[in-house]
Amino acid sequence: MHPHLARLSTALAAVDPDTPRIYAWGLKLAAVLTGGGRLLACGNGGSAAEAQHLTAELVGRYRANRRPYAAIPLHADTSAVTAIGNDFGMDEVYARQVRAHGRPGDVLICLSTSGASPNVTAAAEAARECGLTTWALTGPAPNPLADLCDEVLAVPVGDTATVQEVHLTVIHMLCDVIEEACA
Repeated sequence: MHPHLARLSTALAAVDPDTPRIYAWGLKLAAVLTGGGRLLACGNGGSAAEAQHLTAELVGRYRANRRPYAAIPLHADTSAVTAIGNDFGMDEVYARQVRAHGRPGDVLICLSTSGASPNVTAAAEAARECGLTTWALTGPAPNPLADLCDEVLAVPVGDTATVQEVHLTVIHMLCDVIEEACA
């Protein structure tokens, strides 16, 4: 087996015991979204791409045709990101948007392979202050983001690409649960 595939296979096996947590997150998120709440998602680099992938599946569709759900990738508004970064610093680009868009009962999902990105940890802190539920998808724990969020799914491998690939798998599992719950 190719080494990359072997790393991915090992990482997926390590995360398999977290399947009940993924189902619980999907059911909670389905209830929030169908109840008029929203999902906010943030990350940097590849994790930003994963955050946007998740929100696109919810606003568009995953497998089934259904109504769109409110899901916002916080990095995708380039005017807000650059204005906030310029005026308040890059550590505030997500936190400020959480304060603007987040409402009590909404969910913030933070993606960070290191679990130490200052702008993502600041978003988690802002979300807690605003009454949002906070979940983290990270690489190995312990890490600062895992300590800040209500719940964490930490992928116990050090390879960034593998962590991101497992995060995408988790995202698709969440979408499956949401669509099943909302059918």
